[in-house]
Amino acid sequence: MGVLNVTPDSFSDGGVNLDPDTAAASARRMLEEGAAIVDVGGESTRPGSDGVTGDEELRRVVPVLERLGGGVPVSIDTSKAEVARRAIALGAEMVNDITALRGDSELAGVVAESGVYLCLMHMQGEPRTMQLDPSYHDVASEVAAFLEQRLGFAVSEGIREDAVCLDPGIGFGKTVEHNLELVRRLDVLLAVGRPVLIGFSRKSTLVHLGATDIRSASVAAALAAYERGATIIRAHDVEAHVDALSVAKAFV
Repeated sequence: MGVLNVTPDSFSDGGVNLDPDTAAASARRMLEEGAAIVDVGGESTRPGSDGVTGDEELRRVVPVLERLGGGVPVSIDTSKAEVARRAIALGAEMVNDITALRGDSELAGVVAESGVYLCLMHMQGEPRTMQLDPSYHDVASEVAAFLEQRLGFAVSEGIREDAVCLDPGIGFGKTVEHNLELVRRLDVLLAVGRPVLIGFSRKSTLVHLGATDIRSASVAAALAAYERGATIIRAHDVEAHVDALSVAKAFV
């Protein structure tokens, strides 16, 4: 899953793809580099970030989706029902919701009615405050229990269980050790029974571990997750990740 932030303030690439033509070209390049889907987001969720209105989010993402015209498999990274609805009408195949259907009471209905895929993510707190003092007794078990509960809610709202994947939310209300533990014990999340998405790409945890080349460190984290059973890798540097994962797969 390639990352396409059409925002001015995302933590690693804010502003790079604000121009719709540039963003569409980036999406097409990711597809050529081997991405199976491109995750388009119009609202930064970095630690400390403030939210944006639905109108502003639509202003950022709609021109990009219109330019792609359904020619690139797209996921819409949003927690707002109206943004998801418009994106799906423009060809989005997945809704990637960091609130796990808690942010907008109408989003579950939009997903169920359209039949698109859904990613449910765990986050302790909210982006503005999530890194102030994250605390868990057993991070893997607690995250798995939360995602299992949200999966049950999604199914109760009419969303197909086989259309849902789960994301433990690396860096979303977690310390460095929490992030590492979630990948080390990925089997606990896999036991819920749905594919797991890992987004370790360019996260600050890698810098705290001493990495100076953030791309290489991101690839290393992706390989660790893949070897433990992750199905989807969310990454900014698509080509490097695809090359590494293709080679790793050859040894399986």
